[in-house]
Amino acid sequence: MPTPTSPIAPRPDPDALVAQLQAEQQQAARGKLRIYFGSNAGVGKTYSMLAAAQRERQSGRSVLVGLVETHGRAETEQQLHGLEQLPRRSLVYQGRHLAEFDLDAALARRPDVLLLDELAHSNVSGSRHPKRWQDMQELLEAGIDVWTTLNVQHLESLNDVVGGIVGIQVHETVPDHIFDDASEVVVVDIPPEELLKRLKAGKVYPLEQAERASRNFFRLGNLLALRELALRRTADRVDEDMRDYRREQAIGDVWPTRERLLVGVGGRAGDDALVRQVARLARRLEADWVVVYVDAPTRQHRSRQAREAVLKTLALAARLGAETATIPGTQVAQALVDFARERNASHLVLARVPQRLTRWWPWTPVSLPEQIARLNPGLDVLLLSVHAHKNESTVSAPVLREDGISWMGYIGTTLACLAATAVAELLLQVFDPANVVMLFLLVVVLSSLRWGRGPGAWAALLSVLLFDFYFVPPRSSFSVNDTQYLFTFCLMLGVALVCGQLMARLRHEARVAAERERRAGALARLARDLSGALTQAQVTQIALSTLSGVFDAQVGLLLPDSEERLQQVRGSEGVIDPSVARWCMEHGQMAGWGTDTLAAAPALYVPLMAPVRARGVLALQLRAPQRLRVPEERRLLDACASQIALALERQHFVEVAQQTQVAMEGERMRNTLLSAVSHDLRTPLTGILGAAQVALPHAPPGPAHDMLLQIRNQAQALQQLVDNLLAMARLQQGGVHLQQAWVPVEELVGSALAQMRERLADHPVHTDLPAGLPLLWIDAAMLERVLVNLLDNACKYTPAGTGLQIVALVDGGQLQLQVADAGPGLPAHLEQEQLFEPFTRGSAESSIFGIGLGLALGRRIVQAHGGSLTAYAAQPGPGAVFVIALPVLEQPALD
Repeated sequence: MPTPTSPIAPRPDPDALVAQLQAEQQQAARGKLRIYFGSNAGVGKTYSMLAAAQRERQSGRSVLVGLVETHGRAETEQQLHGLEQLPRRSLVYQGRHLAEFDLDAALARRPDVLLLDELAHSNVSGSRHPKRWQDMQELLEAGIDVWTTLNVQHLESLNDVVGGIVGIQVHETVPDHIFDDASEVVVVDIPPEELLKRLKAGKVYPLEQAERASRNFFRLGNLLALRELALRRTADRVDEDMRDYRREQAIGDVWPTRERLLVGVGGRAGDDALVRQVARLARRLEADWVVVYVDAPTRQHRSRQAREAVLKTLALAARLGAETATIPGTQVAQALVDFARERNASHLVLARVPQRLTRWWPWTPVSLPEQIARLNPGLDVLLLSVHAHKNESTVSAPVLREDGISWMGYIGTTLACLAATAVAELLLQVFDPANVVMLFLLVVVLSSLRWGRGPGAWAALLSVLLFDFYFVPPRSSFSVNDTQYLFTFCLMLGVALVCGQLMARLRHEARVAAERERRAGALARLARDLSGALTQAQVTQIALSTLSGVFDAQVGLLLPDSEERLQQVRGSEGVIDPSVARWCMEHGQMAGWGTDTLAAAPALYVPLMAPVRARGVLALQLRAPQRLRVPEERRLLDACASQIALALERQHFVEVAQQTQVAMEGERMRNTLLSAVSHDLRTPLTGILGAAQVALPHAPPGPAHDMLLQIRNQAQALQQLVDNLLAMARLQQGGVHLQQAWVPVEELVGSALAQMRERLADHPVHTDLPAGLPLLWIDAAMLERVLVNLLDNACKYTPAGTGLQIVALVDGGQLQLQVADAGPGLPAHLEQEQLFEPFTRGSAESSIFGIGLGLALGRRIVQAHGGSLTAYAAQPGPGAVFVIALPVLEQPALD
């Protein structure tokens, strides 16, 4: 019977593994967030956080209390003893001095752990960020661990649910992704009965305040409901952690395809509640979600309040993690279906609208869900019941009146109708009244096209009245003798209204198309102009001129110099704050007007984020700042900033490539020249050295002997220099070609000492080569040259009579050869790595013979063997130690 085999695990996706490693590296550089989470005040979150901080301090980590609110609780204040507290920053608000958390002081202090109580707190106006949770994010980016406290009613997605339970709307909220992304969540929980006892004992609030709280917020039913919400939300987070672990470990057979929810909002009451409810649903389903608003012609004449409400709802959805979009369309249902098909949405979510009582009437308009079901039966439509709160951003109903009546449009329409009446009086002398009616229809069409829907409808009604009063018997009266004219009036009014509405719709579609063409054309022109820019100056001038026209703003541009200091480029306009720009570039986030960071700044600062790094900062002072609240305008700005950043990065790498090419050509020419010179010097040098060595034994002691000895020594030094030049040229051109064999360490050291015998006459050498050293798989001739160069340097730079030491030892799978001297040591003005660069000498002007190639050549040879060559100052000094580390391979079998 065959043995069942377990299924083979699928091969991991390399891209997924790389993305996971990058995410882990980024996470390792960030600080860790711990949230002490509870159902409401008084459960002991701050006390538990301080108790844990005391244990952390005793373990040896530096703990700093950034800000803790004890609310006068003695047991909590006792836990602060022994913990270092950061002085608070004093800010003036409405004539009062308020103490706030000092973010800059905390960043400068850089503790291991920082305690920051009440995460949902709103900062005083004038702070860098409007919310404390944004201060916390900057601390995490700086690598500081943050511990904080949070109540369940402050979570953004549960804000409406808690408001419906307790009857109080909480305005200070924290985005759910902060809670979900926390490294650790500690639930602090006590039974509601115990909490009520603590409240009555004055351990939560002072007795007078506690009595009021027990009658309102702290009712038993409220506490039970909030406790359940807190535990459920924590359980959801634990479940998400479990799913993440299964996904990372590839546990499980089949993972379902990721769903996408499309949420339609229309500026109605309850849209904020709908967005929060779908945020909770998307989190449970692990689904992407998109919130969309259809900018239909029927919605064009809403009040400014209604349009602002839609933008606020879209902003709320973005804070909760949704993608937002505003799409044009003549029919809301068709636009939603097309967008759902384009984005491959699996479900369309709408708010349930109460059905009208006239549903039985055959001409009652079909509801939006029914229209969508007819257009796309395969699209699941979810209708959610939502309840709006009084402080929602959305309005109670879609108001269909304009921001203010356009009296000029109505006046112009009235004058046009009167003018048409005067012209018709003249035409009646030639044409019949039925033909004159077309003149009034023309006025209605032109009025709708020029002034919109309302004036067009007024033109239709006024045209019928004027035609009846002046041209239908009895004239100069609104009475009608012939009933056929009543049909004519109704038909004329109907045709006029239809034509007027069609022209108003055409006007709206033309405006939307013009806006889309403007955005697309601006982006296309910017991309075209940037593609032809060859220098940084050209890129910056194109960016400034294009953006100032597209966004009707004063535009400034700051770019980093060679020392990474932001410098304002020529042509920049407006007042630019360098500190805000520096923060924007370092954090890669927008700052200034309209953002959550330094919102008091008059300009909006946009980082130019390229694939490799940030390339600069844009600063925009818009003459009409409200336009950037439209999502499409913000996306256009992001796209323009990306194009500019890519152009700057492309130009940077073009300069780097040009510099590299010039350096390569210079290096190639230098190597060619050195090789040629070395070959030309080799033959006469060999002759000089041979002649000196032959004549030296025959020369009698005296000046002639000393001169021959000097010629031989200098010729040998010059020959070593030429050999180094030739070796470096070969290494630069064709790499290192090793002829390796098993060589004893003793043989390698002995051969190098023998070659340097005469040069080492004034330097006693001590060798420490223990017995039993392993064999090395090396190119003996090349490694011998490395040792010779090290010994030659020691002879050059140490006084006569000082000793040298050669030590061999095995350490961690490597054999180390250490060459130590007792000379002046390493040059203080050079970094260690600079010593091993070609043509680098300890002193630029020196009487010591050489051109600075020995160490560079030695490192290249050692690295070719899989080892390393390093240097450090001798301890205790004086002197320097050079270490050759070579890998110890499996030893050959001895015969």
